Amino acid sequence: MSIEPEIQNSSEASAAEEASTEEQQCSSTLKVIGWLSVGVLVAAVGVYVGRELRNRYKFNRRTPYDFYDHAFAKEKQAGEFGLGV
Repeated sequence: MSIEPEIQNSSEASAAEEASTEEQQCSSTLKVIGWLSVGVLVAAVGVYVGRELRNRYKFNRRTPYDFYDHAFAKEKQAGEFGLGV
């Protein structure tokens, strides 16, 4: 009779260890997913902010040709491309 309680305690201990291991795996998986989500969010914000800064930089550095871009015929420019004109 003294053998059976030890076996029960042993099986309960191993069940508790397995539950603990599963919780740790789940917790670490959620942490990885969370950090990846944060990384993607930071990258997206960086791309958006970079695009806005570049557009503002380009807008402030316009030339007179940018104001009159519609005055030139696009067909003429395409034909003269690469001719050294």
